[in-house]
Amino acid sequence: MRLKEIYQPIRKELTQVDEVIKTSLSEARNSSILKVNRFLLESGGKRMRPALVILSAKASNGKADSPVNKQLINIASSIELIHMASLIHDDVIDHSQRRHNNPTVNSRWGMDVSITLGDYLYSLAFELISNCGNTDILSCISSATKSMCEGELSQVVERDNLSLLKDRYLMIIKKKTASLFAASCEVGAISANSSRSLRSALRHYGLNFGIAFQMVDDYLDLTGGESNLGKAPGQDISVGEITLPLLNLLESSDKNQRCRLKAMLKSKDSDSLKKIREELADSDAHLYTRRISSSYINLAKAKLKVLKDSEYRRCLLGLGDFILKKGFTER
Repeated sequence: MRLKEIYQPIRKELTQVDEVIKTSLSEARNSSILKVNRFLLESGGKRMRPALVILSAKASNGKADSPVNKQLINIASSIELIHMASLIHDDVIDHSQRRHNNPTVNSRWGMDVSITLGDYLYSLAFELISNCGNTDILSCISSATKSMCEGELSQVVERDNLSLLKDRYLMIIKKKTASLFAASCEVGAISANSSRSLRSALRHYGLNFGIAFQMVDDYLDLTGGESNLGKAPGQDISVGEITLPLLNLLESSDKNQRCRLKAMLKSKDSDSLKKIREELADSDAHLYTRRISSSYINLAKAKLKVLKDSEYRRCLLGLGDFILKKGFTER
């Protein structure tokens, strides 16, 4: 299934999310701020996290005609604003020039504007959350945001660590990426007044989905092209981030090859990136990455067994397949 097909049952709700985000970013009275905000709105995005909020709420209810209230739309919008803020800050940290086939805020307006804009989006997000009046939802999203920041900080600290352990890598992506996916699913369940067990199941669906999502993203950074990535490939290597495909490649190499790979990783030039991509293609490291990613998607899907069958549950299942197809369709 294509993402558009997966989103079809909640197309109306995602349109409402876009409207809330647009309204939030249009409230600034300063024309310069509005100019940056308009640029941000035009930059696009998959809206995967708000989709998970809405799908989780509807799948928890199990009814095809279950109503969606304004509170749920605001919660979904706040999650997307948090994600947008994190990307803006990521682009500063990684010195990224392009995202979604567009210039980044950082490349267009510089670091000072980018950092302040990211902070501004976080404030808009938590204003929406506080207005919903649900302390469980506030606690869930606050905790996820804290984890995201811890994960990002850990990733920066571990840059150029060619002895990074896989357990440490897993901890980083759980915090940096999977925590917000987990929260997206859990707050959807909370908004539907679901039981604790159902909330836990959806949270763990989101957590495992998010882990696989980041593994695939890391793989694509090494193997994808600029046209389908929306940005230059090899950005992780250029800033010294050691990801699962690289760990797998180093682990599967003999001593001499490992020394050569480490030298190329330290150099971070375009020729080295090209050679590393070739080495990855000729090794079994990509197969291991695919197998591990698939195992987390399977864990995610297994958590949905507690839900009644519905088109929303099927959409959640379809998102897992979409992620794997996106990463490994050519293998």
